[in-house]
Amino acid sequence: MSSPTAPRVLPALRKPFSELFAMLHFTRRMFAAVGSSISGGRFPVAETVVQTWYAIRVCTLPALAVSVPFGIILALQVGVLAQEVGAVAFTGAGNTLAVVRQASPLITALMLSGVAGSAICADLGSRRIRDEIDAMEVMGIPVMERLVVPRMFAIIAVAVLLNGVVMFFTILTTLSISVVIQDLPPGSYLASVTTLAQLSDLWLSLAKAAIFAVICAVVASYKGLGAGRGPTGVGEAVTSAVVMNFVLLFAANFAISQIHSTFAGGPIG
Repeated sequence: MSSPTAPRVLPALRKPFSELFAMLHFTRRMFAAVGSSISGGRFPVAETVVQTWYAIRVCTLPALAVSVPFGIILALQVGVLAQEVGAVAFTGAGNTLAVVRQASPLITALMLSGVAGSAICADLGSRRIRDEIDAMEVMGIPVMERLVVPRMFAIIAVAVLLNGVVMFFTILTTLSISVVIQDLPPGSYLASVTTLAQLSDLWLSLAKAAIFAVICAVVASYKGLGAGRGPTGVGEAVTSAVVMNFVLLFAANFAISQIHSTFAGGPIG
């Protein structure tokens, strides 16, 4: 005898999967629009520059405000753990690898999804409820090429640049805390970094930031263009986009880290 809750559970499970497939279809359309805009010489350079500058203005200070306290917490925790296991000489390497491989791209992605992504979703949602999207489609203007593609490239560019800035300030914070509070010699701290850190760690961090930026742009644009009627629909779309971005970003970070650890190896994958 079937449970009475079964008919309620199946639609609840079906909705997330259907939305995921719809988002994958949206992603395919977006990359097709990228190819057509570049091959047809219609790439919106001016709009990309405007969106890039806007994302830099709204995301830089929040990212730095998060990176400094995160670096303090990381330095204290890693320093205490290194002292307990007798690996004080590798404190610098532990801090730096954690920042480069994990903390910096995640901080960058969360700031982009929470600040720039929500702004993109709200902008596209507002255009949808004002019937601007429908008007562009009626006039034959490709919405994906004109609105979504420049925002995606802007988010990718800002993610890579901001990832470097966050990485620098977070590593500088961990170094300062380790030297000033934990009395570690700066020479041994930096020596351990150069011993274990590799150039591939930097490439991994930049690749993560770029992939996270694509996810952020896809989710924000998809939710914005699919916003319901009225301001309430836009607000719900923004909230849903931020929550979905956070979930997908952590899932993508786990998958990328596991793949990198499997094929490249190394500590703190």
